[in-house]
Amino acid sequence: MDKSKRLFLKSKRSSKRSFRRRLPPIQSRDQIDYKNMGLLSRFISEQGKILSRRVNRLTLKQQRLITIAIKQARILSSLPFLTNEKKPFEKSESTIRTTTALLITKMDSSYI
Repeated sequence: MDKSKRLFLKSKRSSKRSFRRRLPPIQSRDQIDYKNMGLLSRFISEQGKILSRRVNRLTLKQQRLITIAIKQARILSSLPFLTNEKKPFEKSESTIRTTTALLITKMDSSYI
């Protein structure tokens, strides 16, 4: 075998990866309940959406229980359906320049 072809072959030693096992997001002592706000808030995005199972690293059964608990908490007004944390509109420099330029052109045309 040529040396040029050997470069593209994967060796078995390099294919082994060392990975750190992640802790499960829900411990066995955690109770999935609509009253457990600390637990439920970990599975909701900033906009108030329920995060997906892939993002949460939950099992199917755990995700179903979390979803039901979040919906119950929303109905009982413990959790909001939406979070209204919108930032107020701030004018940027380009917007200010554009509006002043429009005003100046309108003023010039009115004097003519």
